[in-house]
Amino acid sequence: MSLHLIAVLQALFVAFLWATSWVFIKIGLQTIPPLTFAGLRYIFAFACLLLVLLFSKSKEEVKGLPGRVWARLIVLGLLFYAGTQGASYVALAYLPAVTVNLLWSFSTVTVALLGIVWLSEKPTFFQWGGTSLAIIGASLYFYPVALPKTQIIGVIVALAGIIVQAISLILGRDINRSSKYHPLVVTVISMGAGSIVLLVTGLCVEDIPAIDLKGWVIIVWLALVNTAFAFTLMNHTLRTLTAMESSMINGTMLIWIPIFAVVFLGESITVNGIIGLFLASIGTLIVQMRRLPRIKKVAT
Repeated sequence: MSLHLIAVLQALFVAFLWATSWVFIKIGLQTIPPLTFAGLRYIFAFACLLLVLLFSKSKEEVKGLPGRVWARLIVLGLLFYAGTQGASYVALAYLPAVTVNLLWSFSTVTVALLGIVWLSEKPTFFQWGGTSLAIIGASLYFYPVALPKTQIIGVIVALAGIIVQAISLILGRDINRSSKYHPLVVTVISMGAGSIVLLVTGLCVEDIPAIDLKGWVIIVWLALVNTAFAFTLMNHTLRTLTAMESSMINGTMLIWIPIFAVVFLGESITVNGIIGLFLASIGTLIVQMRRLPRIKKVAT
């Protein structure tokens, strides 16, 4: 099995886990304020990963990190965790999951454009076609989108989150593609910086919640499985995948999230939605199939 195919399969599994997060988040937001909710999730995940790092050989790598690398990892954490994740929680507090999912799907184009400028990763004509098809499918799935005035705040926050996410993914790819730093080190430092800022901000601007047992179970699950494990695995895949590929694989959440929304959140799917899901999935596959034949195989 090729290194690239392994990375694709791992990234798809991460996307699946993250899609389930949306269901857990919508349930948790019924009683927990968004920023505090996100902060608790990521601070627990950070504590878990920090413990793992302390008992691993990778801790020696931390001591030798240059100051500029520390700075880049902290910026990555502020962008990806405090910025992107904070924005997604706030958006989900104001908007239905399907609406946020629609808005987030357009981050693919943003990532592609930034990747050209910052990473010199120019998509082929074939890849642009797959990206366009995925976006058309996503748009068709949610057409028409009618937003009440009360949801405008959620839309603005989501759009800001999309831009921050694109920048953070480009920065993360730039850090990980050199393979100089272990994924665990990258995740712990960046998540630590972002989670602390996120939790402190939530406690300062939101009321301190009374969290019940169900809320704590959701927080712990999201922290350990959908965050500590998933984000480390994502950073590992970024050693092989380009920024655009990673973004396109994350786009498969366009398929999972509506399914979960129907089953667990009581939302419905139209005929246009089914067609849109099909187009989006085909577009994602086109981008991935374009590169698979070029990769060398791992010795077995």
